[in-house]
Amino acid sequence: MSNAELAVSYAALILADDGIEITADKLQTLIKAAGIEDVEPIWTSLFAKALEGKDVKDLLLNVGSGGGAAAAPTAGAAAAGGAAEEAKEEEKEEEKEESDEDMGFGLFD
Repeated sequence: MSNAELAVSYAALILADDGIEITADKLQTLIKAAGIEDVEPIWTSLFAKALEGKDVKDLLLNVGSGGGAAAAPTAGAAAAGGAAEEAKEEEKEEEKEESDEDMGFGLFD
């Protein structure tokens, strides 16, 4: 990590610890107050956009919790319809696989 990335990361952690919203302006102000001059504004913008609407403390607490969980859909009816379509597609794929096995030859024959 470069010094610029570290500076912005630490500034974001400081703002999150104080319960202050993380914005590019606030990150830049905090970095300048620390006397770090070599941080380009793009870094503060990237970090602010990446952390927008996220609870940094929660992210840190759940670092090793397995991740990979699917996000909850916002529309219940659309999700139910999508789940039914996925189930149908899976059944079709299984049927296709079964029909391949019935051809009378296999990998180890």
